[in-house]
Amino acid sequence: MFDSLLIANRGEIACRIIRTARRLGIRTIAVYSDADTEALHVALADEARRIGEAPAAESYLRGERILAAASAAGAEAIHPGYGFLAENADFAEACRAAGFAFVGAPAPAIRAMGVKDRAKAIMEAAGVPVVPGYHGADQDDATLARAARDIGYPVLIKAVAGGGGKGMRIVARPEALAEAVRGARREARAAFADEGLLIEAYLPRPRHVEVQVFADAHGNVVHLFERDCSLQRRYQKVIEEAPAPGLDAGLRRRLGAAAIEAARAIAYEGAGTVEFLVDANAAAEAGDGGAFYFMEMNTRLQVEHPVTEMITGLDLVEWQLRVAAGERLPLGQDEIVAGGHAFEARLYAENPARDFLPAAGVLHHVRFPAETAHLRVETGVRAGDAIGIDYDPLIAKLVVWDDDRAAALRRLRKALAKVQIVGPVTNAAFLSAISAHPAFAAGDIDTGFIARHRDALIVGPGRVPPRHLAFACLHILLRREDEAREQARQSADPCSPWHRTDGWRLNDDNHHVLTFRDGDALVEAIVHYRDGGWLLELPGTGAPVVARGQCDATGELLADIDGVRLRATVIRVGEAITVFSDGSGHTLAVEDPAARAELREPAPGSLRAAMPGRIVAVQVAAGDRVGRGETLVVLEAMKMEHAITAPSDGTVAAVPFAPGDQVEDGAVLVVLASDAETP
Repeated sequence: MFDSLLIANRGEIACRIIRTARRLGIRTIAVYSDADTEALHVALADEARRIGEAPAAESYLRGERILAAASAAGAEAIHPGYGFLAENADFAEACRAAGFAFVGAPAPAIRAMGVKDRAKAIMEAAGVPVVPGYHGADQDDATLARAARDIGYPVLIKAVAGGGGKGMRIVARPEALAEAVRGARREARAAFADEGLLIEAYLPRPRHVEVQVFADAHGNVVHLFERDCSLQRRYQKVIEEAPAPGLDAGLRRRLGAAAIEAARAIAYEGAGTVEFLVDANAAAEAGDGGAFYFMEMNTRLQVEHPVTEMITGLDLVEWQLRVAAGERLPLGQDEIVAGGHAFEARLYAENPARDFLPAAGVLHHVRFPAETAHLRVETGVRAGDAIGIDYDPLIAKLVVWDDDRAAALRRLRKALAKVQIVGPVTNAAFLSAISAHPAFAAGDIDTGFIARHRDALIVGPGRVPPRHLAFACLHILLRREDEAREQARQSADPCSPWHRTDGWRLNDDNHHVLTFRDGDALVEAIVHYRDGGWLLELPGTGAPVVARGQCDATGELLADIDGVRLRATVIRVGEAITVFSDGSGHTLAVEDPAARAELREPAPGSLRAAMPGRIVAVQVAAGDRVGRGETLVVLEAMKMEHAITAPSDGTVAAVPFAPGDQVEDGAVLVVLASDAETP
C-alpha cells in the first residue's frame, strides 16, 4: 500500500478519498485553485498545494501542474477522482511515466471507451448488445441527416467524447436536426475539445441501469451488482439506487455477465461502470427478462458509487488503492454479497422551476442530518463557502440504506426533510417531491420520469404557512429584546423608556405591525404585547395566537404557541428570513418601504442573464425579426449551455454582448421589442 497520495480533484470526491486514505494511514496531498483556497478538501488533507487560477482550464485540468505538485510533495500515487482528468489517457500515461501510480484505468482502456463510436464498435465485436445507430467517421451534415432518416425519428445526438449530458440533444423531427447538431458540436468542442457526434435511436421509455465492475492486473474481473440511475434532468442523474428495482434474476445475471465481458474486452483494471439502457417496451416482448443495450463505459469511479458501498459493505476507494498498488482483488465474485437497498440523492444549487438552471452564491447556512449506520452525507462544503460559476454546483449527496426499498425510501424522505440550506436556491424540495411520489415508491421509473411528472414535482413555494410566519415574528421580537437589553446595559441610563420593547403607546393598545414580503405579496402580522409574550394576529388563522419563546445565536428557536411546544430554525441574512420547520423551509423578506422604492424594474423586452457566465453564441443582430421560441443568445455557465429564447414574436432592438464576453448575473443580453409593443 502507498504511504502518500495526491488527490487531483476537489469538492466532495476529494473529501471522500481523503477519508479512506486517512483510515488506511496514507498521507494525503490536496491541490487547489484560487477559488478553493479555503475549501473543505484543502482543510482535511495533510498538505495542500496551489495549482492555478479559478477556471478549471487553468488549474484542475493542468496535468503538468498536478504532476509538479505531486513531485514536490513526494507523493507515490495520484487519484484523479471523477471528472477533470479522471478519464484523460494522456494524463494517466504521464503519471506513470513520471513514476507515480495512477489510481485509475490503464490509458489504452480509457482511450478505447473515451470515444463513444469506438466503444460501440468494441462492444459489438465482444457480443455486447448496442443501441442501433450511426457512429461512423464521416461527420458532415448530409451524412448525419441521412443516418437520422435511416434510424427513424426521434433520434439522440451524443458527443463521442465525454459525458454528463454535454453535447447531447433529442431531435424529434428532421427540420430540427441542423440546429441541434450545431449546438451539440459547439458544446462538445468546449467541453471535450472534440466535436465528433454519433446518432442513436431514441428509446422512448428506457431505464438507465449500470453495473459496477472491478478488475486487477492479475486477470481477475468481478461485478458488484447494478444501480438504477434513471431519474435524470438535463441528462444528469438526480437520484440513484441499488439494486435496480423490478429486474428479474435472469436479467440481473445477464447484465452482470455483459459488464464483465465489456471489461475483459479492453483489458480493464480498477473501478469502472458499464452503463446500459434497459428497454421497457422490448422487455415485455422479449419474454426473457428484458432487452438491454450497451450505452457507454465510465473508466473511473462514479459519483453514485456510495449506493454500491452501502449494499455490499465494501469501500470502493480502498479497492481502487489496492488494485493500483498491484494487489489482487480482495474478494472473488462468489464472495461478494449484496444486502438491503440504498438511495443517493444529489443536492444541487439549481432552480428546478427554471429548467434546473444552476445557481451560485454564498452558503450562509448549511445543516445536514446526522450521519448514522443508515445514512451518509458526502459533501465538500461548509457554511460560509460559495458555490461559484467555475465548477459543478453539487452541494452534497445524501445516501441512505435499509433492509428493503420501502424502508430505505422512508429514510430518504426523513433525511431530505432535515436539510437546511440558506444561500443559492437548491433542488431540495424537488428531491423531496420525487421521494414522496407514488410512482417512484412503486418503482415505476424510467429516464422520462421527471418530464412526465414535472407538474407534480416542481411546484412553487406557495404562501407562507401561519406557523412559519409566527416563527419569523418571534425571531424578530426576541432579537429586538436582546438588542434592547444590550443597549440598556451599555447605556448611562439603563432605565430609560427608550429601551422598552413592549410597544407602549399613549392612549392606545400596545401593538406593532410587522410587514413581510412573501414572493410578490405583502403579509402583515399584528403584534400585541402581553406580559411574558405576545399575541399574534396572523392572516388566515382566525383567532390570534399566544406566542413566546427562546432563540439562540445559531437560529434555534424553541417556541410555545397556544400552549404547544415547537422547534424551528430561523436564519436571517440581511432582510431575508428563512424559517425551517416541519420538514420544509420558507423565506420571507422583512419589508422596507424605502428600499423597495429604490428597486428598478427591468426595461420592457430586456432578456437578462439568470446567472454569471460566458456568451458562446449570438444568433441575431439589431433589427432582426424573430419568432417566439427562437434562440437569440447562448450562455455557458457551470459547464452547461443555456439558450436565451424569444418570449414572443418581435424585433431585436439591441444585443449588447459578443461571443466570448463574460456577463454578470442580471446583465441585459438582448433587448427585444415584441409585436404587441410595436405601434
